[in-house]
Amino acid sequence: MARTADFDDFYAATYRRLVGQVFAMVGDFGEAEDAVQEAYARAWSRWHRLRDYADPEAWVRTVAYRVAVSSWRKAANRLTAHLRHGPPADVPGLSAAGVALAQALRDVSPDQRRVVVLHHVVGLTVEEIAHETGTAVGTVKSRLARGRQALAASLGDQDEPIPRSGR
Repeated sequence: MARTADFDDFYAATYRRLVGQVFAMVGDFGEAEDAVQEAYARAWSRWHRLRDYADPEAWVRTVAYRVAVSSWRKAANRLTAHLRHGPPADVPGLSAAGVALAQALRDVSPDQRRVVVLHHVVGLTVEEIAHETGTAVGTVKSRLARGRQALAASLGDQDEPIPRSGR
């Protein structure tokens, strides 16, 4: 019973935040929800070990991102379905700045998008991002700088501050 309650508390405390973070990384809310759910299912089966990790939330976020990336390999079928059924519905409750940020993030390379989201939305340091992504610190810094530059060009001046989820 302790295992179930422990996992339930972890899930309740992190689910919304992780869906928001993965959404910012992949640009599709439904895909983010699916990937996060799959990551939690995998976490549940490993919870006896995972709960003792320094940051089990980072493990779930990393798995969710990898699940989403794997699904991109099946993008041809999804693209056909999207063309058949029209564009996806807008995500409810996003501010104008949030919508602008989501759109601008779609125009940034996936590697740059990931480090920008992990740094500015999640609040991780460059070193934490390097550890989580298995990338050298210098590479993270480079991707972060290039991602910021691309976002600045896309976003210009914003009246509203860019939303940031807590950690």
